[in-house]
Amino acid sequence: MKPTRHRRYARHRFPAEVISHAVWLYFRFPLSLRMVEEMLAARGIEVSHETVRQWALKFGQAIANQIRRRLPAPGDKWHFDEVVISIAGRKHWLWRAVDQHGVVLDILVQSRRNAKAAKRLLRKLLKKQGAAPRVMITDKLASYAAAKKVVMPGVEHRQHKGLNNHAENSHQPTRRRERIMKRFKSAGQAQRFLSVHDPVANLFRRPANTNAAAHRQSRAQAIKIWAEATGLAAGF
Repeated sequence: MKPTRHRRYARHRFPAEVISHAVWLYFRFPLSLRMVEEMLAARGIEVSHETVRQWALKFGQAIANQIRRRLPAPGDKWHFDEVVISIAGRKHWLWRAVDQHGVVLDILVQSRRNAKAAKRLLRKLLKKQGAAPRVMITDKLASYAAAKKVVMPGVEHRQHKGLNNHAENSHQPTRRRERIMKRFKSAGQAQRFLSVHDPVANLFRRPANTNAAAHRQSRAQAIKIWAEATGLAAGF
């Protein structure tokens, strides 16, 4: 089989198939860079973990952007939550929004947990999604209500801890990656990594209450979209 030579991978020693597979392993599974290096070595591909890191930085965001364009429109209920993360010994907050199906809409790493930070997240979401939700669901943090009055005044707002499980559960994959990576080194690194990680997780997410046949069909479609997003599919 002749290796794919997409313009995106020009001047790289390794073919597109190897690069895209390494990027997929790193963002799809809770693996460190050195683990990806070993998995490639087991297949006879000698590449350093630093090269894998450079591939992730160079190609990850572009692939994530292509994935977003190919996924269905989000639901009309947006769940919001924020979780504390420690970066270089300082407390930061990871703000996240998901829809009612558990699809991550966006994330924002900030040093504050106040109304100004909540406004930044809402404005970022509206700019990216292009439309406001029908309902926004949050915990009882007062910053959400203050931000909503300014940014999305016409949206119904429900504040209840028990209604927000979608957003709270979506933090779990981030916690696993945080442990593997031995914490994020900076707010910028966390933002860059999660901005790619979450769209990839959305693509390969297994919906609840699906049988094996439906799951295989969904996975095949996800792999097809990945090939298109990475430039490996014919005609891309």
